[in-house]
Amino acid sequence: MLKVENIEIVYEDVILVTKGISLEIPQDSIVALLGGNGAGKTSTLRAITGLLDIHRGRIAAGKITLDGLDLTGRSASDVVGAGVSQVMEGRRVFVDFTVDENLRVGGHTQPRSAINTNLDRVYTMFPVLAERRKSRAGYLSGGEQQMLAIGRALMAQPRYLLLDEPSLGLAPRIVAQIRDLIVDINKAGTGVLLVEQNAAMALSIASHGYVMENGRIVMDAAAEQLRNDADIKEFYLGLSKEGAGTSYRDIKHYKRRKRWLS
Repeated sequence: MLKVENIEIVYEDVILVTKGISLEIPQDSIVALLGGNGAGKTSTLRAITGLLDIHRGRIAAGKITLDGLDLTGRSASDVVGAGVSQVMEGRRVFVDFTVDENLRVGGHTQPRSAINTNLDRVYTMFPVLAERRKSRAGYLSGGEQQMLAIGRALMAQPRYLLLDEPSLGLAPRIVAQIRDLIVDINKAGTGVLLVEQNAAMALSIASHGYVMENGRIVMDAAAEQLRNDADIKEFYLGLSKEGAGTSYRDIKHYKRRKRWLS
């Protein structure tokens, strides 16, 4: 179990971003973390994967554990070595490296003997990458780059995979492919924490979900319960109580009407 327990994240020793965030990600599950821009989702992922320090942030309180092992404040390489990998928002592939080189970078923590085995696994999962293994990553489509970013994270053989907005900027057909790939990754034994603004996609595959607002968890429930919640339908799925689409004019003052902010 990957656990985040009551963490507070501070940037520049001044800006408090999260206020007692707690999450649980079982290894056999997909867990969704929903919320708008600025809610603190990416900062939460950075805290888990040891990337806060390069953004001048730190964990001021709380702890993060993996099967009882304390990961709080550990370096990014230590976290990867413990079995947690992250795919960052915006893909962040090395555009001048080939597909093969990008993937090998992702396996740098693994024994040399395991790298080719891991490569074969990734190329089996992503046949389009196998076809373009000698192509520079900068020439791939957005969807192919997202697959490459996920494949690079899988090269470390993580037990937990953290995905930050994997559907961002992709066409609906590609989003559906990414969704199915996430399901396959989870079925193969990797727990997934899925950070998404595309709530419909995230809740369609997650078993549990958390909703984050202004640095706090405001809802925590089974994904099915969230899909059927009136507020989630209106404010995250774009549906009114009658199931029809809502307009921006109707919801632009949503913050004062959400029950969890009352």
